[in-house]
Amino acid sequence: MSKVVLITGASSGMGELTATFLSENGYIVYAGTRDKDAENTQGNLHNIYLDVTKTQTIKDAIKTIIQKEGQIDVLVNNAGYGLLATVEDGTDEEMLNQFDVNVFGVLRVTREVLPYMRNKKSGVIINISSFLGKMGLPLLAHYNASKYAVEGIVDSLRFESLPFGIRVHSIQSGLFGTNFVENGLVANAQTTSENSPYKALVSHFVPIVAKAINEGPSPQPIADAVKNIIEDEDADIFVPVGGEAETFVPLRRTLDDKEFEQKIQKTFGI
Repeated sequence: MSKVVLITGASSGMGELTATFLSENGYIVYAGTRDKDAENTQGNLHNIYLDVTKTQTIKDAIKTIIQKEGQIDVLVNNAGYGLLATVEDGTDEEMLNQFDVNVFGVLRVTREVLPYMRNKKSGVIINISSFLGKMGLPLLAHYNASKYAVEGIVDSLRFESLPFGIRVHSIQSGLFGTNFVENGLVANAQTTSENSPYKALVSHFVPIVAKAINEGPSPQPIADAVKNIIEDEDADIFVPVGGEAETFVPLRRTLDDKEFEQKIQKTFGI
């Protein structure tokens, strides 16, 4: 019987690509989307309304999947976005929204899926994290903090789920050519204003990140990594994917804190 996969944030970017890729490889995939009008089915791929910030939509989506399929074998927590703001400028609303999606959303969906996996005594949970869950960059402190939190969830949940045969993993994504800059990045107005005391930093750093994403490679390696984790019971806990992740995550482990900070400063001209 084909495994049933639920992917959040699957209406675009790496989530959409992963959903399509898995469905083409024989998985029954439910692609979570915030668009209520996008619910449709094409072969093994089913779009389903799910907003990670609204618990009832999560419950309803999972109930629908269980009624139709009887199980959820794999959860891919992919929904997320990035806040571009200095710590000084970030508003309460921006801070709360960043964590509501990137962290609390992961916890909400995982919480609702776990009982079904626990009863079946099997399952795979994959959190799409970032290399920025292991290091910091300027103007991204809120996003950094949210991804550090996701890494912490993986660390702890693995112990809780171990007795029930549920594997938990993190994919630490690098920068890929997606629509993240257009649809997945929210900029604080004060940080990006002409009068900002951080104007020089913004002018230097934002184009670097934007170019890396806009001209980056296809996110297919993320989809490949998801499939590999599902199918390999001995897959690594934390899987860096992409140039930045494969470069900086190992360096973070080998260099001391000051050496690593100096490496980042030199690399990004900070």
